[in-house]
Amino acid sequence: MRHFGHLSAEVRKDLFYREPVEFTADSPAHTLAVALGATLYSPATRPRLADDIAKQASQGVTSMVICLEDSIDDNEVPQGEENLVRQLGDLAARGPHTPLPLLFIRVRTPEQIVDLVQRLGTAVRLLSGFVLPKFTEERGVPFLEALISSETEEVTAALGGRRLYAMPVLESPELMHRETRTETLVGIGRTVDKYRERILALRLGVTDLCSAYGLRRAPDMTAYDVQLVASVIADVVNMLGRADGTGFTVTGPVWEYFKPHERMFKPQLRLSPFTGRAASSLRTALIEHDMDGLLREIELDRANGLQGKTCIHPTHVAPVHALSVVSHEEYSDAVDILEPERGGGGVLRSAYTNKMNEVKPHRAWAERTLRRAEVFGVAREHISFVELLAAGLRTG
Repeated sequence: MRHFGHLSAEVRKDLFYREPVEFTADSPAHTLAVALGATLYSPATRPRLADDIAKQASQGVTSMVICLEDSIDDNEVPQGEENLVRQLGDLAARGPHTPLPLLFIRVRTPEQIVDLVQRLGTAVRLLSGFVLPKFTEERGVPFLEALISSETEEVTAALGGRRLYAMPVLESPELMHRETRTETLVGIGRTVDKYRERILALRLGVTDLCSAYGLRRAPDMTAYDVQLVASVIADVVNMLGRADGTGFTVTGPVWEYFKPHERMFKPQLRLSPFTGRAASSLRTALIEHDMDGLLREIELDRANGLQGKTCIHPTHVAPVHALSVVSHEEYSDAVDILEPERGGGGVLRSAYTNKMNEVKPHRAWAERTLRRAEVFGVAREHISFVELLAAGLRTG
């Protein structure tokens, strides 16, 4: 797998100063956490699930979650489990040349983890892990213990010696309620630190957080416009996403709109300065897919310390990935900051002569930027997200 690997070599050469690297399910956790990118959710009940997974992988999706929780009715769980096991068995039978993303299963109970791993048999090798809903210290430990206990000798052999990861979802009412938030986050922090080698990333369940107050953000608003939600995101990153080696990757919240609607605010894309044929067609595509709010939220995710994003529609994948590519200017700044001879600190003018790079305060940013550059690549100097997104939409 690699991001933008679905594009031709010629197109990638035109777009990238440094192309994204290849990665596999065996890659280091710090690489996979960034490589998740736009994680596409799919209900486990989809009748052509195996074909859907293979199709999305061929169009640039690098991580998917097969959901047995909120995306299906309570009465559909047995059917969803049966379908999931059958469809992953079908995928496994297609052989190693079938392109596949990193695959995770979102479960409802700890017992489901053990049961599904056993029922999958050798097809468990397709899995990278499980998504754990409504995670708190009290509810999370049984899930993590179930994950560990599911890895029998036979399962470990089928996995080729690697371990299954967990991605806890932070979405419980205790996080929204101000009087219990700090205590809840401290408990979550203790738990994920104890099981650190199993935690790939922490996911934010903003839809569930909003439900605690009967809220739903409008299509022209981002999660950061809902102050109750924004305060939770800030506290999660503050306590669990620090860049000092103690933190975890925290992924961006879901964007739940994918159909045209009547807007309350003036659409930003219609006023954008994009020019040229590619930009014109891109602007039309974005307006048709109603993505101006999504683009704003992706940028705010990055500004607030989040990486990647939960997605519920394939049209969201290309924008998330295009805006994850490191610009030539960002890369230039990061490399300058991390030059060995500047280890003692100091201030320098950027190569683009438009900003100050302060070595010590900007070091953690530079390190994070280079990790993203490895996975998503570095755009050529004249390439913006407009061209990257246009390429993704043409092939998606």
